[in-house]
Amino acid sequence: MTVRKLIEVALPLDAVNKAAAREKSIRHGHPSTLHLWWARRPLAAARAVLFAQLVDDPSSRPELFPTKEAQDRERERLFGILRELVKWENTTNEELVERAREEIRASWRRACADNADHPRAAELFDPERLPAFHDPFAGGGAIPLEAQRLGLEAHASDLNPVAVLINKAMIEIPPKFAGRPPVNPESRKAALTAKDWKGAAGLAEDVRFYGQWMRDEAERRIGHLYPKVRVTDEMAAERPDLERYAGRELTVIAWLWARTVRSPNPAFADVEVPLVSNFLLSTKKGKEAWVEPVIEGKDYRFEVRVGSPPDSARSGTKIGGSGSPFQCLLSGVPMSFDYLRTTAKAESMKARLMAIVADGNPGRIYLAPAADHETVARSARPNWRPDTDLPKKALGFRVQQYGMTRWADLFTERQLTALTTFADLVGEAREKAHQDAIAVERERERERERERERESESDGVDSCPLHKGGSGPVAYGGSVSLYLACALSKMADRGSSICTWFTERDSTRSTFARQSLPMTWDYAELNPLLRGTGSFLGAASWTAESMDALGHAARAPGGVRQADAENQDISIQKVVSTDPPYYDNIGYADLSDFFYVWLRHSLRSLYPDLFSTLAVPKSGELVAAPHRHGGKKDAERFFLEGMTNAMRTISGQMHPTFPITIYYAFKQAEKEDSGVVRTGWETFLGAVIAAGLGVGGTWPVRTELSNRMVGMGANALASSVVLVCRPHPPGRPNATWREFVDALKHDLPRAVIEMQRAGIAPVDLAQAAIGPGMAVFTRYAGVLYSSGEKMTVREALALINQVLDETLAEQEGEFDADTRWALAWFDQYHFDEADFGIAETLSKAKNTSVEGVVEA
Repeated sequence: MTVRKLIEVALPLDAVNKAAAREKSIRHGHPSTLHLWWARRPLAAARAVLFAQLVDDPSSRPELFPTKEAQDRERERLFGILRELVKWENTTNEELVERAREEIRASWRRACADNADHPRAAELFDPERLPAFHDPFAGGGAIPLEAQRLGLEAHASDLNPVAVLINKAMIEIPPKFAGRPPVNPESRKAALTAKDWKGAAGLAEDVRFYGQWMRDEAERRIGHLYPKVRVTDEMAAERPDLERYAGRELTVIAWLWARTVRSPNPAFADVEVPLVSNFLLSTKKGKEAWVEPVIEGKDYRFEVRVGSPPDSARSGTKIGGSGSPFQCLLSGVPMSFDYLRTTAKAESMKARLMAIVADGNPGRIYLAPAADHETVARSARPNWRPDTDLPKKALGFRVQQYGMTRWADLFTERQLTALTTFADLVGEAREKAHQDAIAVERERERERERERERESESDGVDSCPLHKGGSGPVAYGGSVSLYLACALSKMADRGSSICTWFTERDSTRSTFARQSLPMTWDYAELNPLLRGTGSFLGAASWTAESMDALGHAARAPGGVRQADAENQDISIQKVVSTDPPYYDNIGYADLSDFFYVWLRHSLRSLYPDLFSTLAVPKSGELVAAPHRHGGKKDAERFFLEGMTNAMRTISGQMHPTFPITIYYAFKQAEKEDSGVVRTGWETFLGAVIAAGLGVGGTWPVRTELSNRMVGMGANALASSVVLVCRPHPPGRPNATWREFVDALKHDLPRAVIEMQRAGIAPVDLAQAAIGPGMAVFTRYAGVLYSSGEKMTVREALALINQVLDETLAEQEGEFDADTRWALAWFDQYHFDEADFGIAETLSKAKNTSVEGVVEA
């Protein structure tokens, strides 16, 4: 007996989308800030999808809700729980979350009663124990975390070791040490162990303590590399804004550098000229500052000016145009991309200090470069460097063309020294936490008045390390170091020469401001020994705040393994919800090597198997990467075959009571030479169907920041489609083209009316209607033309859109396509602005285009 779940019928999509969009602006204390991962799902969306996936739809329980009115009332009651459940402020509302858990348990108890006569009832349908959950493409861990919050034992797996580590930090370690007080001596001395340390609060407190110790120890070792800057009387005389700082030494927040190459003009062949995108330092109103290059014969120097900047400051040394992006500062001779690449590879780019950003307490003070600061920076000598090769080609990588061929090339010598120092201190902090945890265990044993004295520090409790499932002092010390390594990753993200200065905020952009590694010409080098953004202490503080939030979800146990989704056996009899890679959108494995090289250096002894390879495994990654597979067609074939195998594995293992939910980015259309449009979405949908899964629902969830940099100027939409699937029943018949069209015209209009009643926004209707449309298509083993050929997924989607358009046209009378677009837009947004991607999606549903609407 198949009981339809809520997600197979209806969702309060507007409330889910609003909560997901709002959540993207929440930073401090959000679990997503534990460690960067690309295209991570909002927790609100994951929580809503899982709840609706686990709870019965009232229409499937006529014995409880015999009339349509009763079903509608019950569905609205469930919607009420969901609307509150998705709000960020309610993630710590234990009463509300427990209500949601009880709804899940009630549906499960009914399922167990329905299947009491099942031959494997004792194994599959235990009313006292919810089935476990598994995400085989766990990535950033949002979905397993929410499964854990809703009371399910959560399992996560991924091929990528960085993703595995993130998931261990999210769902495996917090329950293991939940409720334990901190072990650091300061907390013990202050008798803070009497406090009620809920969730991971004790572990988070230790991360703060040992993070502070690491920072203090790093300052002792490398503090000389980060000198203060003196404001001289002469500087103050030239700039009135510096008068109150005259004679004082100020802490440096950042050093701003320009990459340089040898001038192409023979007259200046010995001079390294700057490549600067713009000379702006601050664009805050009333606090404007910029760099002015001063040419002195065959050389130049940089000065800092304040006030309204001239137009020349906005263009730096750029001249625009695709052929020659920069010009020589001294001679004006253009420098082509070819010249820059050839010179960079032959001689390597150098750098010159442009400005110093100091702490004005309050605010930022911009100062001209000081020769002694440049000398100190160049004196740094790291004792280790990540010399692993960058991929020769990869999605979103541009730096290799400019001579950066190893991961170490992305960092300055001083940045490498700082990162290596902190990476080494992660291991030392682990040992300190280990020893302090032993001291705590001794105190506990004395309190319990045990008779036996320990003969050694490692007696009993210390025998099992973290990677073997331990929970004693060794494992605890390892856990502290894992979170400190996550802080190191944050520091690395803000501590590479890819980071640029953000003039609107007087701060830096991170390395991964985009989901790529672009070339940057001028860059900012932060002081990692401070307390704010980009410093290790700031990163440790953010990490601890994330851990506090994780503790609220850590009610059920969690387990994480490194596994290939095509061959894993973890999904057996489990609820499955997953967010697989997006065709050719993001090169996760190549990008995550940036973090892997540092994590491996600091955590290899903690997880020897996880960090056994020099780089992240790439050959099995299910991404359609042409550079790995000999071209676009072979890459598409690899993706289709691999994703089909992965979905077939899941389909054969998943618990029979529940549908599977799969997130997929609805974006990226490409035209082939023939003019035919190919989409990653269509390819993915084909893989799902080929794997033996029928599509019963498609819910568009807006899960991306509308201003994310990867989407600016790109063919990208701000939504993901959540597919709801179940395995095909055996013995499905074939259908003729006419039978399919008739079934579609019978079923789709009814489904559209139900979705409209449930409040689905017009802009989302086209994507949501794919679900019931594909449900008809996948009802058959194949839809056959009169020639005997099978209908393709692309052709089925075209027919679904056609029938949807006819249905909406009947509702909207004799209006033309552009007017129907305008009606739908007004119904959703009135006269307000909204994202272009949404307008484009809606135009496709109305058989028009944004350009056509503009003309009309």
